[in-house]
Amino acid sequence: MPTRKIFVDACFGKETPYTPVWMMRQAGRYLPEYMAVRAKAGNFLNLCHNPEMACEVTLQPVDIVGVDAAILFSDILVIPDEMGMNLSFVKGEGPKFSDPIKNEEDIDRLIGGEEAASKLTYVYDTIKLIKTKLADDKALIGFTGSPWTLATYMIEGQGTKTYNVCKKMMYANPELLHKILAKVTEVVKLYMQKQIESGIDVVQIFDSWAAAIEPNKYDEFSWKYMVEIAEYLKEKYPHIPIIMFPKGIPAFLDNVYGNFDVFGVDWSTPMELAKEKLGDKYVLQGNMEPCRLYSKEATTEAVEDIQNVMQGKRHIFNLGHGILPDVPVENAKHFIQECHRVSKK
Repeated sequence: MPTRKIFVDACFGKETPYTPVWMMRQAGRYLPEYMAVRAKAGNFLNLCHNPEMACEVTLQPVDIVGVDAAILFSDILVIPDEMGMNLSFVKGEGPKFSDPIKNEEDIDRLIGGEEAASKLTYVYDTIKLIKTKLADDKALIGFTGSPWTLATYMIEGQGTKTYNVCKKMMYANPELLHKILAKVTEVVKLYMQKQIESGIDVVQIFDSWAAAIEPNKYDEFSWKYMVEIAEYLKEKYPHIPIIMFPKGIPAFLDNVYGNFDVFGVDWSTPMELAKEKLGDKYVLQGNMEPCRLYSKEATTEAVEDIQNVMQGKRHIFNLGHGILPDVPVENAKHFIQECHRVSKK
């Protein structure tokens, strides 16, 4: 029998000896060991496409920092890339698609469903390799971007501060946007199914750009598609916990619904508010402000405050978004140690 995974138990709200912790973007630029592998890979996409290297950087934070779960090293944009869009990462500018979606013909040329999901073999190979090396008591988190977050890049062609091209479509041609979201949703369902079949223990769906949508439109253009993915996976794999992480939507908390297990609380949403609104329905994850990692004192203060709210029950420690590249490794270790210290039963 494999060792019990504390992280998986915590996702289902079971009693655990302490509150487990991981960090979004934990496999990344704050670790010199990651930068060495990245340099060897040549560029970011090469690293995503190389199972041995992706496996190595996935395991680094478990070994170096002491987190309770590994999260698969990949990128959300491998999905539109394999749907036939031309992805590149431009130094200093981030991801770019040379052929953004403007009309129905552009949607029709995208590869959909099983064909697109089957092209992501390097991701599934990475998962299988990680599972041969990850300790039995550590969980492996697989992930995807939400259809809305993926669509923003596919429509804008790159990251954006205003989302005006997407939002113009949302208000002026909502049918077109729904067609894009539906096509992406079908690929995501199959992609996550294949991740589970390759060996992941937990799914997280990131909606990084949730806050770009006004609250009374959020369900229509994002949340309902996330719920559709979660319910598809839950029906097939009820033993796999699902985490939903929509960033920056405190105004939507009253409207959260769906068959999933953990709600990721971002740092702009008070933990007390999330607990009051959702704590009885879902396990809560989060939500330290990532910049507190620059100070060990500020980190300890936040960890103790979160523990006082959650009391070690129905909770997973995490940051309220990703760790930043210039955080000292010692401070990241301190965060993990403090989460374990305050929650040990």
